[in-house]
Amino acid sequence: MAEISLAVAASHAPGLTGWFDMAPEDDRRVVNQAYTAIREAIVASAIDVLVIVGNDHVANHRVGAGVDFTFGLADRHRGPDEWFKPWLRVPDYDIPGAPDVASALFDRLRGATSVNVAGTRENLRFDDNISVPVTKTGLAETGVRLVPVLQNCTIPPVPDERACYAFGVALGEAIRTGLPGDLRVGLFGSGGLSHEPGGPRYLEIDEKFDHWWMNMLEAGDHEKVLAEATFDRMEQAGSGGTSELLSWIVVMGAIGERPCTSLGYVAFDEWRCGVGAVHWDMTRPSDKTEVK
Repeated sequence: MAEISLAVAASHAPGLTGWFDMAPEDDRRVVNQAYTAIREAIVASAIDVLVIVGNDHVANHRVGAGVDFTFGLADRHRGPDEWFKPWLRVPDYDIPGAPDVASALFDRLRGATSVNVAGTRENLRFDDNISVPVTKTGLAETGVRLVPVLQNCTIPPVPDERACYAFGVALGEAIRTGLPGDLRVGLFGSGGLSHEPGGPRYLEIDEKFDHWWMNMLEAGDHEKVLAEATFDRMEQAGSGGTSELLSWIVVMGAIGERPCTSLGYVAFDEWRCGVGAVHWDMTRPSDKTEVK
């Protein structure tokens, strides 16, 4: 069986690259240390493939297309998309894909859960969803192959927390039973924490929600997370943005209940997003693999 050897999650706000230097030194240090820790974990885990799950931001599918998750099946993944370059301000990147892995997972998952799954061999349009984690971890320098999975966190009907968790459970099963036995796979939930892009609370960060969320993840009780950190509760903390935490829930479903460690948290209003990161302990067995 293939092994999930790494599981992490982190915020991907464009301010982390486009206007990073506006923040105080202490805040920048926390973010840099968190992403450095993730990079070190990527290298130490010796993964062959990294699956990054992040919000599509309506960049690849028309409104009403009804696609919940899109697997990038390309041989190589290049970004950022031209339109997003002026505000992301990151170097161009060109990362090897894993079309064999992506296709195997896509084939196993389409029709396997209540969500609608698509796949494309065209290069997806990447904004901060993939560009920020790729840049901040220096992924292109590691030689690790990339499988991007872009999800709908924005356009109703959005798959809620339980639908995303069930998709994660199915993803974990597909990795363990549908991929070559010697393959080492990493999972990265990209997005969140509290923010409301373009809304009336554009420059507000719900620190109380963010700390509550991070504390629940460290406690490791997935049923509590699913019961209390609902899609509606995420919307209350910042409409159209905080729901990116559904990508973290996908990772949680894939790995089952296990402890995680906070890699830090920052609330700098000009980044327009609460910024945090976590690293789950994959060295011990999961307490539970499925939550109803």
